[in-house]
Amino acid sequence: MTWPKTWTLPSTRGKVLFGEPLAPFTWFRVGGPAEALFIPADPQDLSDFLRQLDPVVPVTCIGVGSNVIVRDGGVEGVVVRLAGRAFAEITIDGEFITAGPGALDSMVAKAAAKAGLAGLEFYAGIPGTIGGALTMNAGCYGRETKDVLVSAWGYDRTGARREFQNADFGFTYRHTDIPAEIVWMGATFRGTPDDPAAVQARIDEITSRRETTQPIREKTGGSTFKNPDGRSAWQCVDEAGWRGKLHGGAKFSELHANFMINTGEATAADLEGLGEAVRAEVLAKLGIALNWEIKRIGKVK
Repeated sequence: MTWPKTWTLPSTRGKVLFGEPLAPFTWFRVGGPAEALFIPADPQDLSDFLRQLDPVVPVTCIGVGSNVIVRDGGVEGVVVRLAGRAFAEITIDGEFITAGPGALDSMVAKAAAKAGLAGLEFYAGIPGTIGGALTMNAGCYGRETKDVLVSAWGYDRTGARREFQNADFGFTYRHTDIPAEIVWMGATFRGTPDDPAAVQARIDEITSRRETTQPIREKTGGSTFKNPDGRSAWQCVDEAGWRGKLHGGAKFSELHANFMINTGEATAADLEGLGEAVRAEVLAKLGIALNWEIKRIGKVK
């Protein structure tokens, strides 16, 4: 994949890599390259870049790649990856916790515990970053981002700063109403004072539960499908007979039937094809429409 000569990129203090493979930046370890991968030096560098970038150039933002399939044909335009300390800072002020978009959800949970703040323990069970949590109202074990978020801010496609309060998100299950173009830069959450040891004990319980029920040491992602009304997605996959069944180099985990696994040689097409085959069979056998939770980006090869 080569950079179109008709598009000119702004100068930057960060890094721009052309034709950079994206597979190493995702948990599934699959997918094609980015036409241009931009790793900004800091938030101001990102703002300046977006402000000067030709508006016809597509922009896609990724974090740690735990909940994304990059298709084999790669991603057009600029892929922004928020990496480094400048995007991962976590600060505590009384009952409020402020975190950058690149901060791991699990690290936010640990910081809250250390400060004696309860309510964010569920983040210990989510393998992503705060930017992703804001985008999809991430949650688990009965709690969601909407339950603890106070406010957040990010840049729009022009590089302008945009501020949002909790009520602006229109939160629903794994969804918000915020425009997809927003690149998150930070969020503030509110915790409830509690004994640090008690908070940490709940985090330890969540971590242990996740380690024993999810294939976290495999080439996998987060939950593949959203839970349909009144059912668990894993039950649907299981009842349709797809637990552990190979599709190319991909399969749904024997340990947790809502987690796809790259067995070692899978392509993005294998993974997406597996998901679509399961969706079709669940609909045919159970009359239930499963919707993707994992994001799929880029072009089919």
